Amino acid sequence: MDVIEAGFPIASEGDFEAVRTIARKVKGPVICGLARANSADIEAAAAAIKDAKKPRVHTFISTSPTHLKYQLKKTPAQVLEQAVKAVRQAKALCRDVEFSAMDATRSDVDYLVQIFSAAIEAGATTINVPDTVGYALPDEYAKLIADLIRRVKGAKKVVWSVHCHDDLGLAVANTVAAVAKGARQVEVAVNGIGERAGNAALEEVAMALQTRKDQFGLTTGLDLRQIGDTSRKVSRLTGYHVPRNKAVVGANAFLHESGIHQDGVLKERSTYEIMKPETIGHRMDNILLGKHSGRHAFSAKLRELGIELDGDALDRAFKKFKDTADLKKKVSPEEIEAIAYSELGVVPDQFQLESFQSFTGKGMIPIAAVRVEKNGRVHEATSKGDGQVDALLPRDRERYEIQRTAVAV
Repeated sequence: MDVIEAGFPIASEGDFEAVRTIARKVKGPVICGLARANSADIEAAAAAIKDAKKPRVHTFISTSPTHLKYQLKKTPAQVLEQAVKAVRQAKALCRDVEFSAMDATRSDVDYLVQIFSAAIEAGATTINVPDTVGYALPDEYAKLIADLIRRVKGAKKVVWSVHCHDDLGLAVANTVAAVAKGARQVEVAVNGIGERAGNAALEEVAMALQTRKDQFGLTTGLDLRQIGDTSRKVSRLTGYHVPRNKAVVGANAFLHESGIHQDGVLKERSTYEIMKPETIGHRMDNILLGKHSGRHAFSAKLRELGIELDGDALDRAFKKFKDTADLKKKVSPEEIEAIAYSELGVVPDQFQLESFQSFTGKGMIPIAAVRVEKNGRVHEATSKGDGQVDALLPRDRERYEIQRTAVAV
């Protein structure tokens, strides 16, 4: 990442300490502290990031008629004066200053030109044009960015930035549309987390720029191979679930279930894949065998499992597979293996479940007991776990004391 906006230092003592710790420990990117356009906020932000090798203060104020009337209760002239004062104060404390006009996409364009020109003159080095409430459409947002870069005095001296929200599901579309018109900083979040419907998703913007280099001709400093792991880590730490069908990082993003798609991918991946899962660090089987899968994909999975079937045996196995898929939609590799073995006349050793019991209660450690039969001999075992299912199906054999009351399994 080029810039990490680490937090809002004035918000609380915890936020201040978090930003200060990041500023001291994280090397490489610019470390930025957020501040409203007032003296106390700016002093707190500057103090929190002062130990960073590359510090930045990001100050903002609303510019839309709605915000001026109902939230700030100020005139446009008063807001302009406050913005200039804030940028000058920030500049005196930190060389790198970003200025944002909050709710820019619902603001008067002439007023934006005026306030951005004044902010640049006061010392701002980055100008941010936020779509704070996710109101803009891609074509009008692109036009706004192009008009501002053309009309604002000193526009060529600064980096133009965009910050898009996803209230209409257009945050990523608006972001890349702005990049096409000259924006060179995009404010994004992993998995698109953020206020309300969220912000533009880092991974989607990054892969749009990467995949469509023919249109943008731009690069980022990202190690794209870290995207998958980073997405999962952020999901785990925040508790925000990533939908299976989410672009780029969703569990289904690179899966193919349709028989037509599977046939094409097996012949040439580019037929139905515009990105490779390895690019974002995924190592995965991208063929999902289910009720829509075709014979080609089924045969390929058998070969992957080291099983060769052809002729009538393959026909019968494929029919059994389709029958199974109709019942349960998705068929696991183990089930496919069992179907193939039945056609090959190979019957693996079988266990017969005789009985199982599990016990738990308040103050009790969950315990399970299982009784199975194999080749006429009975095997029994008990186990502890974190819960009843965990006790029945121990994941790590070394974690459990297993008592064998019959022949060792």
